[in-house]
Amino acid sequence: MTRYMILDELLSNQYHDYSLDDLTEEVSRRLSEMYSDTKGVVRRTIEKDINYLEYEGPFLVEIERRWVPCANKETGKTTSKKCLRYKDPSFSIFKKELSVDEKLLLKEAFSLLGQFDGLPNLDALEKLRLSLDMGEKEDRHIISFTKNPLENSNLLGELFTAISHKQVIELEYHTFSRPDEKRHVVIHPYLLKEYNRRWFLIAAADSDQKILNFSLDRINGVKPLGGYEFIQPQNDLRERFEDIIGVTIYEDSPVYKIYFWVSEGSKSYVSTKPLHDSQRCLKGDNESEFRKRFPMLKDGAFFRIDCKENYELIRELTAFGNDLIVLEPSGIQDAVYERIKSLQDDYLKIRTKNS
Repeated sequence: MTRYMILDELLSNQYHDYSLDDLTEEVSRRLSEMYSDTKGVVRRTIEKDINYLEYEGPFLVEIERRWVPCANKETGKTTSKKCLRYKDPSFSIFKKELSVDEKLLLKEAFSLLGQFDGLPNLDALEKLRLSLDMGEKEDRHIISFTKNPLENSNLLGELFTAISHKQVIELEYHTFSRPDEKRHVVIHPYLLKEYNRRWFLIAAADSDQKILNFSLDRINGVKPLGGYEFIQPQNDLRERFEDIIGVTIYEDSPVYKIYFWVSEGSKSYVSTKPLHDSQRCLKGDNESEFRKRFPMLKDGAFFRIDCKENYELIRELTAFGNDLIVLEPSGIQDAVYERIKSLQDDYLKIRTKNS
């Protein structure tokens, strides 16, 4: 029954292509994880299990067999393998009705999800919502998020599906500087991350496993690929973003201890909306030290964040104008100064031309 349970999950998965050898390997792997004294199964065992599911047992399932192209990384050639799956993707030999408690829980979840703008139109969610007999839709919104609409409204849903089912995909995208030039890359998608009203896909390139960022508004299309083995990320990607603001990562940048002063009028805003999770307001002796070093900075408050340098960090530090002044380190202070100076020079050129 445990083998049937595993096979049922694999055969109903419409996002991966499993040959008989693939099924044997995956069932063996899962069994060894569940039972330490199990050595796995052989191909003949899986053949008998599938034959029982199709013809001998009480299930009489319909299994389709089809040839799927498979890329061989060692030779660079494309071959084919015969893969098996349920003919009906919604079929399961363990399918059962939801309990009353489960339906109530899902209804509560949908009542919350339905109030968020910008969610992808996932067919599976819509079918589940309708199957629960949700009744009339409530038009009144209680929670509303500002969003950056995507031209392809299904893109977020497609990428969510690819990540959740560990699908290797081919992206067609364009860069900011060359919007008319279409590019293609095969990637292993890992994470969808939102920053500053924009969505980003974090993925590894299939060629060298380098971690890449793709803004969703630069993605033209997504194509799932069969025959590729999905490569898991080596580390928790959430930790990758702990030391930065935004999504841009300069691999060679150290984590700086950045001290800055904020004016009296803006300190409450910065206190309640930190620039980074590491932000701390200096108190006691630490604050007194900075007051002595910078007597020209009246009132306000002194803060510290621990961050790597990147484009988003400098942009955040300059966004407050003269309400925020970077005190140290000098490298970050210089980067902020150069950005402000460049902006000032541009304005001077425009004013000179207009006059």
